[in-house]
Amino acid sequence: MIEVLGIILVVQGVGGFINRVAESSSKSWFVQLHLLPDWLHIPVSVVMVLVGAGVVLGDMARKRRSR
Repeated sequence: MIEVLGIILVVQGVGGFINRVAESSSKSWFVQLHLLPDWLHIPVSVVMVLVGAGVVLGDMARKRRSR
């Protein structure tokens, strides 16, 4: 289940980042674009990707160690 949270964070982060870099006026379904001021969109998107990737990779490592 924790992997799902990580994947959601990565998808939200990458999608929000692409949305801002492409200068789209639509906020679409990306949470950070609805909740935060414009100047925080890209930094928060990058952090979401990094945290999400860390969660997924950490969970995979934990599962590998427990075998």
